[in-house]
Amino acid sequence: MDITRSFADAVGNTPLIRINTLSDETGCEILGKAEFMNPGGSVKDRAALWIIREHERSGALRPGGVVVEGTAGNTGIGLAHICNARGYPCVIYMPDNQSPEKVEILKTLGAEVRVRPMVPYRDDNNYQKKAGRYAASLDNGVWANQFDNVANRLAHYESTGPEIWQQTDGGVDAFVSSVGTGGTLAGVSEFLKEKNAAVRTVLADCMGSALYSYVKTGEATMSQGPSITEGIGNSRVTDNLKGAPVDDAVQVTDRDMVQLVYRLLRDEGWFFGSSTGINLCAAAMVAREMGPGHTVVTMLCDDGSKYRSRLFNAEFLAERGLSPD
Repeated sequence: MDITRSFADAVGNTPLIRINTLSDETGCEILGKAEFMNPGGSVKDRAALWIIREHERSGALRPGGVVVEGTAGNTGIGLAHICNARGYPCVIYMPDNQSPEKVEILKTLGAEVRVRPMVPYRDDNNYQKKAGRYAASLDNGVWANQFDNVANRLAHYESTGPEIWQQTDGGVDAFVSSVGTGGTLAGVSEFLKEKNAAVRTVLADCMGSALYSYVKTGEATMSQGPSITEGIGNSRVTDNLKGAPVDDAVQVTDRDMVQLVYRLLRDEGWFFGSSTGINLCAAAMVAREMGPGHTVVTMLCDDGSKYRSRLFNAEFLAERGLSPD
């Protein structure tokens, strides 16, 4: 019998799904990796599992130890699931600009959630730095440090990249991904480039982030923002992103993202979150630039259930001059 025996064993091997509307319009095959089908509901399950495994193998995380992380939500959710399965308490620091649904999910999973004011990374009160200091104060505690722990990047080099290559029979022409930590884009790009150096790798950036500028000019200069997207964009280049073989970058506005997310909900039934909307807008931009006949793969990071109070809240959108129409 083919039986999956644990939460960890259920992570990965997600389907690759054709996005019909965008594929038909561009003449390309635009394919999305269905990461919302991971057991914790997002692409971050992969990083969470690899990070905890790394700490276990190194001996830094011992039975009864505490896992601490600063996260916008999905990595924390993945960590909380893995910690429950392995018997570790979990403490999550979050910025106060995230959807309340994520906080509620984390608390339901049993994580201790500490919401802190959103301040720049350079500030010592940044939620990530607070998480690191708290973990260092514990006798048997580890800081997951998803932004600079390259186990995150390794997760996608060892799992996501090979899956995409196999599922496309080596026929992928471009890979497009938004970036928060950088692990997904870096790991997948590294693997695909080793298989075929001609695969084009593109960073999809929201507004109010410095990563488009970093790829285009080598300098991490913030673009005009902010964006309503959560969990992507960054003001700095993380250790996961450094040295990644990225060919190009595109920027996507909130207006285009919102309209595409609602269009796919109405026309195809897909209930996607904002980072997935950014990815699909960018994938269509890359497909149009490359021309018909190419295969463009991107990430369907999670579903829309965590964003009901924002992305799927008409009043919230109207206050920001955004409309689904």
